[in-house]
Amino acid sequence: MIDYLKTVLTRQYEASLCMLAGCLRRCAPEHWEGQIGNGTFRQVAYHTLYFTDLYLSRGKAALEQREFHRRGGSRRIGADPDGGLAQAETLAYLAVCRRKAVETLAAETLESLQGPSGFSKLRFSRGELHLYNIRHVQHHAGQLSAYLRRAADDGKGSWIKSGWR
Repeated sequence: MIDYLKTVLTRQYEASLCMLAGCLRRCAPEHWEGQIGNGTFRQVAYHTLYFTDLYLSRGKAALEQREFHRRGGSRRIGADPDGGLAQAETLAYLAVCRRKAVETLAAETLESLQGPSGFSKLRFSRGELHLYNIRHVQHHAGQLSAYLRRAADDGKGSWIKSGWR
């Protein structure tokens, strides 16, 4: 059963990240700084990947500080007017998160999934943290996709049911 659960979670991480990647690739340069709520497209993309990376870690202290974090600025949307990464860097960070999701899920055990999330503000199991993380990616992928439909009238967003496409 644990192998099945890990496979399902991995495929859903990949599907949500694939949808996010589609938004990032479709975003024309003139829309990269477009306003979405309190931040820009660039800031929302970075925020999404930062928290994906963070919540795939065993806790805040376990997050590997990458060059992306230094250049990306604040993880809070709109907190840093210069926050976020260039489009190519954001796609590279997404690839890092995808690999990390696959590796992290492969290493999970029944005990680790049933154990604490590793984040004191999130009072649920690590297994539920993975679902929470996937929902977070989907939330922001939906925001970015809706923005692109309005700003670029491209209508090219697609729903990924499972896995990377």
